[in-house]
Amino acid sequence: MDASAHQFKRNVHAQLGNEALQANLRRFGGGFADRRRDAVGRVNDFEVLRDRAAEIRAEVLQNLDHWLLAFEAEAQRRGTHVHWAETGAEANQILLDIARAAGVQRVIKSKSMVSEESGLNVVLGAAGIEVTETDLGEYILQLADEPPSHIIAPAIHKSRDEVSALFAQHHGTPRTRDIPALCEEARQHLRPRFLQADMGVSGGNFLIAQTGSVAIVTNEGNGRMVTTLPRVHVAITGVEKVLPTLDDLAAILRVLPRSATGQDITNYVSLLTGVRDSDASDGPQENHVILVDNGRARLLGGPLHDALRCIRCGACMNHCPVYQNIGGHAYGWVYPGPIGAILTPAFLGLDKALDLPQASTLCAACEVVCPVRIPLPELMRTLREQEMEQGLRPWHERLSIRLWRWLALHPRLYGFASRWGVRALRALAGRDGLLHRLPGLDGWTEGRDMPAPQGQTFRDQWAARQAQQAQTNALLVARRQAAQAGHRHD
Repeated sequence: MDASAHQFKRNVHAQLGNEALQANLRRFGGGFADRRRDAVGRVNDFEVLRDRAAEIRAEVLQNLDHWLLAFEAEAQRRGTHVHWAETGAEANQILLDIARAAGVQRVIKSKSMVSEESGLNVVLGAAGIEVTETDLGEYILQLADEPPSHIIAPAIHKSRDEVSALFAQHHGTPRTRDIPALCEEARQHLRPRFLQADMGVSGGNFLIAQTGSVAIVTNEGNGRMVTTLPRVHVAITGVEKVLPTLDDLAAILRVLPRSATGQDITNYVSLLTGVRDSDASDGPQENHVILVDNGRARLLGGPLHDALRCIRCGACMNHCPVYQNIGGHAYGWVYPGPIGAILTPAFLGLDKALDLPQASTLCAACEVVCPVRIPLPELMRTLREQEMEQGLRPWHERLSIRLWRWLALHPRLYGFASRWGVRALRALAGRDGLLHRLPGLDGWTEGRDMPAPQGQTFRDQWAARQAQQAQTNALLVARRQAAQAGHRHD
């Protein structure tokens, strides 16, 4: 997928000015957040489950090489071919070689974020291989020639009318606003693709070392059809997705759907193990797993290590006020929201996604809901520190922070500057007492007004209050003394 993360500010302005998108985002609102709240409320020990899920993911990452090799050995024992890819381009080439060796002409896909990273569809199309996305949201976006804007709901930025127009254009059918009719229309157009495909490509939510299985978690039946109908199946997934045992998978599945869509369990949990038995009526004759690094190994043991715990539930973006106002496309790559603000600069390079770590209020809503307790605000602060250390932020921003630091280390000068600063802000305010525009902070004040200070710093107000309190205390003491003197006189 082509990245535009380096144009984040431009992307944001475009998305904020897109009236259709803004209407769709308002319609989306806090739907997933509300469902998560209700789902979590039905479980007495959800915080204990989160602790266990975080512990499992942390322990795996501490011994990632061991568990990956254990998965490879067990998967190969059951007839699966395991391939290792250092980059997305290498993963694409491996899959293309598999397709050519098997004489593949048609590919059907279930949702795979790693294949979005690598731009797999473009590579297969250039090689003359027909590719069809079969997840409903991904299928809609394939028709629209757009990338996903959300991890679990890729077409959440599309309205019913937009989907209807796309289907009418590509299917040659009358437009309808009836959602069941639109779903049935997609089903009728996808069914022949399932039956004709030579290869199915899926992602992998998790890899199970104990059994050599790939686990995929979906709410649509397309995942099972992609992985069982074609004669060749290829799962492409990140190296960090391995889990030691099926018990660990069960523990993770108690927090994943509740955090993602507010379900107690998703409609389909599939374990893909080996190839078709000789007496079986479905399942692949060839089964492959491509384990992709693409920047992940660099994070191990480093300051962003904890980001690898991510299980791609989307809870952080469902609760993020920034994401809810700009949508996913503004982030400019595969992963939007708070986790994208970390993974994109980590995978692509900090200089190629300079503004993403700044795309947060640090309100910590993302950390509060993360099912594996990733300290997302802390990781964004780490990236911000790296930007300053590497001199990547604009010169005027670095200068202003240095000036603030210098002033903070000189309390008297800081107090003097603050005293005149609040007076200047008070003078800039309108008659309504609000700051509508601030020099140098146009981005903040373009969409919001801020109340002007009252013309006094906190120190001034504190000193005035202390003086008033001292005066009050002195008056009370004088009255008490006068009263005592009166008693003695009597």
